[in-house]
Amino acid sequence: MEEMVFECGKSAGAKTIEEKQEIKEAIMATVKVGAKAPDFQAPAFYKGNFQQVKLSDFLGKWVVLCFYPGDFTFV
Repeated sequence: MEEMVFECGKSAGAKTIEEKQEIKEAIMATVKVGAKAPDFQAPAFYKGNFQQVKLSDFLGKWVVLCFYPGDFTFV
């Protein structure tokens, strides 16, 4: 008698399709003190309203960025 082996997730006699996983490499750039930061756009609470602001909107001014998603919520 022929022994049948079933693999998890495959039905008997089904064709196997190989999937290739695409690996993407993330590159993080760090900004150094005194170096020009890359321009970006983000939502911000500015002048009493939530609005989209760009870093370039503050060109020539001192800017302090706070990235604390939970600190300024109204929860």
